[in-house]
Amino acid sequence: MQPYFFPYLGHFALIAHTERWVVFDVSQYTPKSWMSRNRVLHPQAGWNYVNVPLANSSIAITTREARVQNMHKTRASLLGKLTHYRRKAPFYEQVVQLVNRAFDLTTDNSLVGLNVQGLAAVCGYLELPFDYVICSELGLNLEDIDSPGGWAPAISRQLGVSAYLNPAGGRTLFDPQDFTRHDIRLGFLKFDEFRYDAEPYTCVPGLSVLDVLMWNSPQAVRQVLVSHSHILEP
Repeated sequence: MQPYFFPYLGHFALIAHTERWVVFDVSQYTPKSWMSRNRVLHPQAGWNYVNVPLANSSIAITTREARVQNMHKTRASLLGKLTHYRRKAPFYEQVVQLVNRAFDLTTDNSLVGLNVQGLAAVCGYLELPFDYVICSELGLNLEDIDSPGGWAPAISRQLGVSAYLNPAGGRTLFDPQDFTRHDIRLGFLKFDEFRYDAEPYTCVPGLSVLDVLMWNSPQAVRQVLVSHSHILEP
């Protein structure tokens, strides 16, 4: 999966159902995607974006080349857009701590590095195993990929995996035979909408995991990752 910025809860349901996570950073970068922004509750109503401004946002680069313009300002902006949760959300302090942990452990201005540390911080808080590898560091032969659905079977085959799991929204990308001819089981994870009490706000499903964690205990979230997940056949 591409490295998203504090993604929605369904992303972590996928992590919870896999043994190894491949951070997909070798394809063309997509500006204004979930890699550089997400959504949290707005102080008045609805939601607003939290963003990671980049120094080189362009389709001319690969994802691994994306660089954060200013890590300090990005952290300050994100934390600033979370301050309205302070007196209302029961787990505000814990969420701020995990956000700071992600930024503290990012050693350079790499967007991939920041987003991976964000995933790791959330998984650590939820006590979810997160065994990840960075695709660009694996030395795989990916020169002949000619379609969006070609990356996953090629990577899976070269890593010698027995099964590959993808979000259900991507079912149309794949030809199941690209997996079965190499004895790889293909599955799709469907994650049901999760609604929760966000008083005095109105719950908006599908926001960043940061919003979910503001209102729900780690134990409750772990249960939802199981109860709201369904693995589908091709």
